[in-house]
Amino acid sequence: MNDSVVVEQRPARAARWRPDALTWVAIAVSVLGAAAVLVGPLTLKDATATLDRVVELLIFLGFVVILAELTAKAEVFDVVAARLAILGRGHYAVLFVLCVLLAAATTMFLNLDTTAVLLTPVMLAVARAMRVPPLPLAMTTVWLANTASLLLPVSNLTNLLAGDRIDLTPAEFAARMVLPQAASILATMACLWLFYWRRGRRGADRYTPPAPHRPHDRVLFVLASVACVSFVVLILAGVPLAWTTGACAGAVLVGFLLRDRASLRWSLIPVRLLCFVTGLFLVMQAVGRLGLDDLLTTIMSTDPGVAGTVRAAATGAGLSNLINNLPAYVAGESAVPVANHTQLLGLLLGTNIGPIIVPWASLATLLWYERCRAQNVTVSWRTFVLTGAVTAVVTLGASVAVLLLIG
Repeated sequence: MNDSVVVEQRPARAARWRPDALTWVAIAVSVLGAAAVLVGPLTLKDATATLDRVVELLIFLGFVVILAELTAKAEVFDVVAARLAILGRGHYAVLFVLCVLLAAATTMFLNLDTTAVLLTPVMLAVARAMRVPPLPLAMTTVWLANTASLLLPVSNLTNLLAGDRIDLTPAEFAARMVLPQAASILATMACLWLFYWRRGRRGADRYTPPAPHRPHDRVLFVLASVACVSFVVLILAGVPLAWTTGACAGAVLVGFLLRDRASLRWSLIPVRLLCFVTGLFLVMQAVGRLGLDDLLTTIMSTDPGVAGTVRAAATGAGLSNLINNLPAYVAGESAVPVANHTQLLGLLLGTNIGPIIVPWASLATLLWYERCRAQNVTVSWRTFVLTGAVTAVVTLGASVAVLLLIG
């Protein structure tokens, strides 16, 4: 008699979709935006005009996220991060400068969300490979994802809006912002070294460099690398953003279609982010109609000079940490007179540099926090808030001072 027990194997149930907090926020903002048109203060004409303004921004955003995601799958970030750690040769000061350059370059030439989403896990993996505390590398990533997002229109969604408002080409925008951006990065570096990287904080004199990282598909690695470089060159050459991102993302998509089709999923399309941004513009336009525009005009004043620029920067930073930097910029922009270009750029500095005090102040910080939690990296929120507040004040002050000096 056979006493063996036969266990019936039932087909595994499909995992239930569980929306996370950011998904619920995107749904809520989208619903509120629709309600603002259907029953609120916005007409269909108002909504159409708003969407006409942001359609190119949405196309750019969709393609640049796809480009960044596929670049990460091609292991470009892994190779570069490991190479920088090797170049440091065990010296923390050299590693610090190289990590700053990587995070700043990723933010400036791709965008801040790319730094938060894709570079964070790479930096944490490099820290594990070197057997060093991950927090200094994590804080370098999140702070520079915000404070290094001033140079190009693509660096931050707020830059796209500001560049369109004052009618600057990408090259003209970069020429206007290069010195404030340099001041912002230098001030951020000083605070990072003081709070997280100096000997008393990191707890070691040297580190062990990791082994070189070799991509599993060198063709895709080269293709993605060339696409990223071409992306930056085409932007500075003045090619429209939608065409630039579409061409570069399309080239990498074709490469993956031919060599790694399994990596191409519908989830590459950032539907949640696109819904959030679209709904947000409608919501903030409606709130402005209900009185926020008048309140912010009173707070920031209409002075195009030093006082108005400083007040706009402070208001942008403060409002970003109360709600979020994108709605803070959208609301503040409506209250700045069209002719006040320097004041508008002051607001831009506030909304880009300021959101490093609380985790919800920018989408990049929220995404960074998700990645840190997934990697079991703990962050003391008391330390995060206190050091972020000091850094925001110092960095914003330096950048606004340079903006006012260059006129």
